[in-house]
Amino acid sequence: MQFPRIRDLREDHDLKQVDLAAYLHVGQATYSDYEIGKITAPIEILMKLAQFYHVSLNYLTGLSEQKRH
Repeated sequence: MQFPRIRDLREDHDLKQVDLAAYLHVGQATYSDYEIGKITAPIEILMKLAQFYHVSLNYLTGLSEQKRH
């Protein structure tokens, strides 16, 4: 499953994949696979990203247009 907002938010914050990979304690290639939908990010990773960007999980996954609850 692909979550395009993961990439959009990263780019909006001028971060590199390696930056987020380090924060999430995964390899850069794994993080890249999350962004392109090659592998589905586990819920724990999605929750960490939502907290990092201060957005709701629904926004991060594309279920809502509202960034926060």
